[in-house]
Amino acid sequence: MREKKSQLRPRSAILLPNFVLIYSYKNAGFVPANVEMDRSNSLMKSQNSTLSLNLLRLMAFVFVVLGAFSLPIQNADAKSAPESFADLADKLLPAVVNISTTQVVEGRGNQQEMPQFPPGSPFEDFFKDFFERGQPGDSQGGQRPQKRKATSLGSGFIIDYKSNGDAFVVTNNHVVEGADEVSVILQDDTRLAAEIVGRDAKSDLAVLKIHTDRKLPSVPFGNSSSSRVGDWVVAIGNPFGLGGSVTAGIISARGRDINAGPYDDFIQTDASINRGNSGGPMFNMDGEVIGINTAIYSPSGGSVGIGFAIPSNAAQVVIKQLIKHGQVSRGWLGVHIQVVTESIAETLGLDKTEGALVASVVEDGPADKAGIKARDVILEFDGQSVTEMRKLPRIVAGTEVEKAVKVKIWRDGRIKILSVKIGRLDDTDQVASRSPKPSSKSAEVSLAELGLNIAAPTESVLKRFDLAEGTKGLVVTDVDAEGSAYEEGIRTGDVIGEISQEKVSSPDDARRLVKAAKKAGKRSVLLLVEGQSGFRFVAVQLR
Repeated sequence: MREKKSQLRPRSAILLPNFVLIYSYKNAGFVPANVEMDRSNSLMKSQNSTLSLNLLRLMAFVFVVLGAFSLPIQNADAKSAPESFADLADKLLPAVVNISTTQVVEGRGNQQEMPQFPPGSPFEDFFKDFFERGQPGDSQGGQRPQKRKATSLGSGFIIDYKSNGDAFVVTNNHVVEGADEVSVILQDDTRLAAEIVGRDAKSDLAVLKIHTDRKLPSVPFGNSSSSRVGDWVVAIGNPFGLGGSVTAGIISARGRDINAGPYDDFIQTDASINRGNSGGPMFNMDGEVIGINTAIYSPSGGSVGIGFAIPSNAAQVVIKQLIKHGQVSRGWLGVHIQVVTESIAETLGLDKTEGALVASVVEDGPADKAGIKARDVILEFDGQSVTEMRKLPRIVAGTEVEKAVKVKIWRDGRIKILSVKIGRLDDTDQVASRSPKPSSKSAEVSLAELGLNIAAPTESVLKRFDLAEGTKGLVVTDVDAEGSAYEEGIRTGDVIGEISQEKVSSPDDARRLVKAAKKAGKRSVLLLVEGQSGFRFVAVQLR
């Protein structure tokens, strides 16, 4: 009897993914399509039985594999959203107040606004002349200046109530700045006259004092450093004059620098903050103030979910001084600093891009007296790590004046500890004196390895680039637009004071140091450059 030829196909091929099909060929005894095999009838029956068993095993395997892919991922340890903020709001609302300010300004009464015309329109000068001189009023044709009262609204919160009836209220400096009269409006609409105890423009904080015979509730400060991105927060304030408005959201980010001041370290939140919320508190879920709502980012003027608050830990230092002294005394180190870039870190032998690089030292300042020098990298100040450059000014400013602190620096490839006695920061800038100018005998020289030309500061060079007499170093006379020096921001008219941590006074010095760096196999050299923004270090790659 002639044996039959048969083809076996994987029955589950259409239903299963490719990786299962590959597994079935190898482990279930399946044979790919289009492969013919001779079998007897008895063998076929036996194989059909084996095939059924293998198919059942395969199906069980498939369900296990697919089930493994569908297993739920273990949930992160996250707190669920509160069912309601009502209890928290009831507790906190009485301590949050509205701030109303009045300021007397001068203007022309009942003066109409001049129509707007395109720039250069002949009607612009005509109407301007009419509105400024042509309206009836005084003998000169214009109206007499009239005084009027302008009012503004903000928010604040009570932090302390004394047994003598005095209470302190915290708000923003810009809420009360320039105000002739300040009033605090309580939750029950009671209006109390307020006295400005002190205000600080740099931190945008102010403290008011009110007096009443009734005991007022207050709210405590919390630890803003322990708050985390994603934590729930509640903002209460007086947006658009609608006092007692409560909004909720989360902390969106920390450490934001919005160029509002020299010590920016804002908490960002998506809790709705609008005009009038300034000075109001941001609470955590324990009812503690962890931020003072200060600014919003908004193209339209309304909330778009990007608000900023001053961290409570930074605010408390300022508030305590305002209450005690009426002003803020900040620590002063007397250095100009810059960011440590990767190229600068490599040049100085640092493993990480951390710390603050000292670009220059103020003569006779605290740092100068302690022995801190240009090119030093400040890694730690008073026990606090300086992980990035902009952190150092905040640490120094918050340090008590006249306090002796330990400063860890990186100098010449090793760690060094210095002791510095902190001075008091003045609002006026101090300018370091310049040394007499060097010899006027020099010529322009090309440093092709750096992509720039230099010259000694002769009288003609100083005049050409409008530089002051006494300029010390080498003047950059030309920069290759495709070179590394140009990419690092070096421009004509800048002055190079050091190359490879050595002072230079002639083009020959520069050529010698650059040649030595290239011979030593260095990929870049460190330059001390003085430009329009002051002194800074720049690492320029060698060609």
